Amino acid sequence: MGKVYLVGAGPGDPDLITVKGVKCIQEADVILYDRLVNEHLLTYAKENAILQFCGKSPQAHFLQQETINHFLVKYAKKGKIVTRLKGGDPFVFGRGGEEAEFLVKHGIPFEIVPGITSGIAAPAYAGIPVTHRGLSSSVAFVTGHRKNNEKDDIKWESLAKGVDTLAIYMGVSELPYIQNQLLQYGKSPDTPVALIHWGTTNIQRTVVGTLQSIVDIVAKEKITNPSMIIIGEVVQMREKLNWFETLQINENTSSFSI
Repeated sequence: MGKVYLVGAGPGDPDLITVKGVKCIQEADVILYDRLVNEHLLTYAKENAILQFCGKSPQAHFLQQETINHFLVKYAKKGKIVTRLKGGDPFVFGRGGEEAEFLVKHGIPFEIVPGITSGIAAPAYAGIPVTHRGLSSSVAFVTGHRKNNEKDDIKWESLAKGVDTLAIYMGVSELPYIQNQLLQYGKSPDTPVALIHWGTTNIQRTVVGTLQSIVDIVAKEKITNPSMIIIGEVVQMREKLNWFETLQINENTSSFSI
């Protein structure tokens, strides 16, 4: 029997993967990696390792989740060390919990290797702390994706009234709906909002507006996925703390690529 490692690759900058994550890549006989994983990380793999792309975009899945689950079990039963490499953290909107359940069902040993999630890293690279004394003592991670426009079960009223900072994943296409829900439940239209596109990479781009104006700004600036949406007063800190994009402009260089 082999073993499966469910590894968080971090948010995009390959330097942000954990040491244990790198070791899991180096030791793997098989690596199943997602679309948002920086492919530079695959250079750590053994020469004869099997590399299987499992990318998913909002419009299309290269492999269905059920197929990925079966690959994990199939290779582990052949005695292979399998590293399932996921963008961000495997347990934060990464379906890592589903994969772990499937491994338990089939008696496959596994380990979880956490990664830095984009909900923290992307705003940090945009100069936005998700918590800040006097501005935010609470933060919520929220999925912005609705399958086939189905009714969601997100408690928007609680989020609008009870949480200081919202970090919304996979929400660009649903931004008008998100805006409407938050305004409907009393969130101030003047609440600062930022969208961070390809956060932590050398093509990171950030736009800022208010809850009232952000939909028009995003449409005008043609911001697409992958982007993190950050809603809350902490966004105003970007004016002081915008270190990464300023560094990119000043140095016009980067130590990594995607």
